[in-house]
Amino acid sequence: MVNINTSLSSSSSASSVTTATGRAQETPSTTKTSSATITSVTSSSISTLARQLSEAAARAEVRDMSLSYKELGQKAATLLDQIIGDSYHYNQELHDAEVPNTDDPKLLARAEQATDFVNGKGSNPFKGMSRDQLALIAYDDSGTFTVNERRAAWQEAYDQEEAWRQKVVAKAEDEYNRTGKLTNFFIEVLEHYKELPAIEQAQYPSDYAARLQGMIDLDFNYMTHQAEGDGASSAGLIERLLAAGPFART
Repeated sequence: MVNINTSLSSSSSASSVTTATGRAQETPSTTKTSSATITSVTSSSISTLARQLSEAAARAEVRDMSLSYKELGQKAATLLDQIIGDSYHYNQELHDAEVPNTDDPKLLARAEQATDFVNGKGSNPFKGMSRDQLALIAYDDSGTFTVNERRAAWQEAYDQEEAWRQKVVAKAEDEYNRTGKLTNFFIEVLEHYKELPAIEQAQYPSDYAARLQGMIDLDFNYMTHQAEGDGASSAGLIERLLAAGPFART
């Protein structure tokens, strides 16, 4: 965060300067004051979200360190049910009526925007945020974020995941057609998995990374040999690898 220090004169409504004719002239500073006010409001809004994310990160770290891989995956399933499962849909009217326990107009507006978004109106207040930040919101059940805010954050993560999958599948098909291999595809999928937040990694099989590394090391040619001994196609392998995790295709 950049701190901007201004002189005392910048808060005045006007300042006195001497023109070439020698006469004193008052120069309005309304524009400067307005710009400073806008900057202050924007910085305040960013600071509020940054503080919330920092606190959510601390809670997530404690949670992730206290649970095994399997337990974390089970915790993720419980948290997801709150925002995309039966629990959410059974209580949607309550979620739509939920407002943050605050009088901060920025937080109230963000929650309202999230509720509008999950009901098909307006834009996602968390659009463009990183996967780590989105996971901090979606999987945080402390009450800092409303249920609809958490759902909106999950939706943005889902959209980003789908965009990545479309690109990686297209690249995999090209690699297979050119070389008969999928080694680069496996490498990219493994790198993607390693970059995910721990609570999203835990929704994949515990041996997911090891399986990918094994296929990378094998550097197999699927045009000249049968894959996995059953004549599996490249498309079948791609689908099986992507049919796991928090945004698995069904």
